[in-house]
Amino acid sequence: MTEAYYQVGRHNYCVRFCDEENTVDLLPSSEPFRMDAQKGNAADALLFTLSVDDTWHPAVKGMEIGRFDGGDEVFDVCQLDNGGYQILAMDKNVGHLCLLEAEADFSLGTVRLMGDSATRLQGLNTALMLMYAFAAADKMTVLVHASVVRKDGRGYLCLGKSGTGKSTHTANWLRYIEGTDLINDDNPVVRVCEDGVVRVFGSPWSGKTPCYRNVEAPVGGFLQLKQAPYNRIRQMETVEGFVALLSSCSVMKWDGRDYQGVCDTVVRLMEMMPVYEMENLPNEEAVRMSYGVMSGKVEAESMMSEHEDG
Repeated sequence: MTEAYYQVGRHNYCVRFCDEENTVDLLPSSEPFRMDAQKGNAADALLFTLSVDDTWHPAVKGMEIGRFDGGDEVFDVCQLDNGGYQILAMDKNVGHLCLLEAEADFSLGTVRLMGDSATRLQGLNTALMLMYAFAAADKMTVLVHASVVRKDGRGYLCLGKSGTGKSTHTANWLRYIEGTDLINDDNPVVRVCEDGVVRVFGSPWSGKTPCYRNVEAPVGGFLQLKQAPYNRIRQMETVEGFVALLSSCSVMKWDGRDYQGVCDTVVRLMEMMPVYEMENLPNEEAVRMSYGVMSGKVEAESMMSEHEDG
């Protein structure tokens, strides 16, 4: 058995490979986050440990909770009598990816990978993302479905359902706002750190855009995007901002520890950070508007385009 240690969002975790077939080569997107083994072993506490073992088979099957749609991937979730979980992950296009079993707090888990080399790589990354999101849920840390850019040392997160233009909007920031760089395009980590600062971190999980950067920045704001034939931005009221943030976080609503932890984190974020809604076109005016408001250069109430896109 070999072990590899990683740090994401200032949380350390360990991946144990139980045979020679499975190695760190399955985790190329995690390589920028890999720690020295001695440093990892010396860590005060690990967020979780995940064993990769293709010989493992569950002793019993848990009680079925349901099937959940994650976009290209779907998850069949069962709960064990001890509160732990079994999650079968599948890709809608290629089939089964992995079977994950984890303790109730996701501090310890075992995964069996399935399929060919490509699906095994995808399966391990999926299992790690699930372990991270649910283990960190009660530690003021959330995995957010967002695209995030950095400008002048601050991170700005674009939220929204798939197809609402998050990646297009941040790509236009890179194009039109000089000095902007991309931190992550799909699943950054947001954490209220020990010093009270809200920070956003790159992660090994970035959707279809290969952006796996071990970087961080204080959060400058959150932006909920909606497509429209005009550009308009406003700061959201507390309740609607809470809903926008919560719906963008990875969370198991049926699990009390996980759900309460994520809700507590979102409440803290609402107390500390602005959340904006932007109805927008995929153009330069839209990004200059969002940049102007979130950077504090102009007031949100004054920002609406005077014409619709013709």
